[in-house]
Parts: sequence; C-alpha cells; structure tokens
Amino acid sequence: MNKKISVIIPTYNAEHFLSKTLDSVLAQTHLDLEVIVVNDASPDGTAVLLDRYTALDHRIRVVHKTKNEHVSCARNDALDLATGDYLLFVDSDDWIEPETCERALSTLEAYDADLVMWSYVREVGEDSRPKRFFDGEQIFDADAVREKLYRRMVGAYGEELAHPENADALCTIWGKLYRRELIEKNHTRFPDIRKTGTYEDGLFNLEVLRHVRKAVYLDEYFYHYRRSLDHSLSTYYKADLPQKWKYLFGLIRQHIHEHELDDTFSQALTNRIALSVISLGINEAENPAGAAAVVRSLRRILQDEEYRSAIHRLDLSPMPIHWKAYFTCARWGWAWGLYGLLLVIQRIRGR
Repeated sequence: MNKKISVIIPTYNAEHFLSKTLDSVLAQTHLDLEVIVVNDASPDGTAVLLDRYTALDHRIRVVHKTKNEHVSCARNDALDLATGDYLLFVDSDDWIEPETCERALSTLEAYDADLVMWSYVREVGEDSRPKRFFDGEQIFDADAVREKLYRRMVGAYGEELAHPENADALCTIWGKLYRRELIEKNHTRFPDIRKTGTYEDGLFNLEVLRHVRKAVYLDEYFYHYRRSLDHSLSTYYKADLPQKWKYLFGLIRQHIHEHELDDTFSQALTNRIALSVISLGINEAENPAGAAAVVRSLRRILQDEEYRSAIHRLDLSPMPIHWKAYFTCARWGWAWGLYGLLLVIQRIRGR
C-alpha cells in the first residue's frame, strides 16, 4: 500500500515517556511514514533524545523550537511541513498498537472515507481502562457525520446527556486518521490554546467534520492514552479558565452563525456551556488556596449570567442521579454543596 502517513507528535518535557511513543510509531506494520516531532522548547533532555532517534531512523524529522508556544502552534508547525497522504496525531506520552496505521489506512481506502477513528485505552498507573464510543463498527455517510459527529463537536444533545463525563470523548485529535487533502484544501489549523484554555482538538475537528463526506469507526483499541498520577495542583489549576472558555464558546457560536446551523447545534452549545461547570468545578477544586477560595470562585461561576442561564436550560432527565444532584446544586447556586460533590469526584478520578 504505497500511501504515506504523516505522524505528528508535539512534545514538551516528555523525555521519560517519549521513547515508548516513538518506538510504537516506528514499529508500525505500515512502513511508509514520515514522523514529524516538534520539540516545543523543552528544557529537559527531550532534544538530546530526539537527535539520537533522528540518527537511527531517516523517517523522523525533528523541529527544535527556541520558544515555547504550546501544543496548538506546535501542531500547526508540523501541519505546514507534512507531505503525507494521510495524517495521524499522537501525543508524546501516549502510544499506539503496531497495526494502527495499516488497519486505519486499509479501512479508509476500502470505504473511500475521509476519516477513520477508533477506541482507546486509558492508562492510569498500572490500571488500563478501555474506552469505546459505539457498539461495533460504524459507517457514517454525510448525513450521519453531520448528526452524530459534527454536531457532537459543538456539544452533547438529547440522550447523550446521560453521560456528561463522556461529552467530549469523541473530540480528541488522536485516535483518528485524516485525509490530509481535506485539511489542506480548507487550510484547517488549530486555534491558539493560550486563548481558548483547552478544546483546541474539538475546534479543529469542528472545522474538519464540516467537510467530511464519509467516516468510519473501528471498534478496536489502537490508542493508549496515558493519564499521569504524578501531578501538582498548582501545575493543573488555571485561574483564568472560566474567562478563556467564554472566548471558546464565542468561537463556536460564531461557527454556528456563519454556517447557518440549525437549532440542535445552538442547543448543543448551550449544553456545552452548562456541562462545562463540571470541568470548571474540578479545576477550581484544585486551587491550592484552600476551600474558602474554591467556594468563592464556584459562586462567581454560578452567578455568571451565561453559565447560570445555560444550567437552567439543561435537560437533566437523561442523567443519572449523581449528575442530577450536581446540577441541582448548580441551579440553586449552592457552592458549598457543589464543592462537596467535587471532592467526591476528585477521589473517584484519583483511583
């Protein structure tokens, strides 16, 4: 199969994990690869490790940046250099199964699709937790792409609200093989994560999926997503996240308006704003300033008109009892109750 896949790996301070990532990519059964690694000015030993790999395998191309500009810019730099027929994104602390590229490429070409995606395994310490999106292999024609994938990048809708914690599970950039021609034709690039706070993957996929004619889901676990147990609260807490997400919501709202999307997209955005109170709450719970500061921040979020309005418009009927309790506290503006539930969520996430 004489088709080249460009594998894009942005990296920052990942010297302890990067070898496993690179080894998994270089061991692919599909050999026609170009591996573009963007070292985003890592101060650790990443540069030395990458230079060693470059000397061992001609398929690796490394960009050493002198200024840290974060993951969105690193990926965009790689996209500007990519020459493959297809694109695969891998994060620098994750790894993929040996047959990933071969199976994804053969599927994409067999169905003449623009996008192939698959399940993943969440690696938490020694614990592996498989994550699947659909029951069995799925083929999405243009209408199904719009209804089940494109709109999902805006937000969850209807019965999807039964699992708020999975609302963005489909939105990652990894775990997918893209037809590069589609991305270059529309010059799709990542928004600056320094402005949006997070969700650069979803915004990228929102633009891509608007043009996808056909997509395929493989019910196989090809990707391993590593979640480290070793992190500090001060590293993960983002005091400005609520305001950055307002900018993010504005970008999605603009996309809906510019492309004259229907009311399901608008309601999905409203649901996204409401469900964001989960992640915003988890973020605030990691504030090292203590419980009183956390509750004050939660109260400000719950009193903000945009968040408050979305919470009151959120359909709680599909949700299990614990999420109904969470959003009932949010509707009442009960910040202390919300904080108590967040402590429980933190303990569950840490298991």
